[in-house]
Amino acid sequence: MKPFILAASLFLLAACSGAPSFERPPLSDRELDLEQFFDGELVAYGQFQDRFGNIRQRFNVKIKGGWDGRILTLTEDFTYASGATEQRVWRLLKMGEGSWRGSANGVIGEAKGREDGDRFNWAYTIDLPQPDKGGTIRVSFDDWMWLMGDKRLLNIAYVKRLGIRLGTVTINFEKL
Repeated sequence: MKPFILAASLFLLAACSGAPSFERPPLSDRELDLEQFFDGELVAYGQFQDRFGNIRQRFNVKIKGGWDGRILTLTEDFTYASGATEQRVWRLLKMGEGSWRGSANGVIGEAKGREDGDRFNWAYTIDLPQPDKGGTIRVSFDDWMWLMGDKRLLNIAYVKRLGIRLGTVTINFEKL
């Protein structure tokens, strides 16, 4: 019984581990301008790592962004290591200073975001396609992005299902 309790405790501890916060000071004096950064063509490279450290999926993304003064539209064309492809189109509405709302295919309800200094946090629930298994899986994303330079943005997304952390998605965006 003791090994079970120990294993369950470690699992819960891992599932509850911390994520970034706006309570902590930024690490740079850069200012992320989301609409400027994503206006134009970008490429991104990423992977999903499960909570045990196993790399489960790798992907590349070609992104075309457009800012019309009110709405930022991002057309993302994913190509997975398996050869599967997917397109997601985001429409982000700037609500005011640093505040964003948005939607995309598969997103349940509305995504909400906050931009502050060199950081952007984006939270949403989505039904993600599972190309290799068929169907979808409903998960929640807590995306954190940091401006790393004029043309680079790092994104780490904490992925949960039913409140339990499944893993993280790490993506590097490069503006062309």
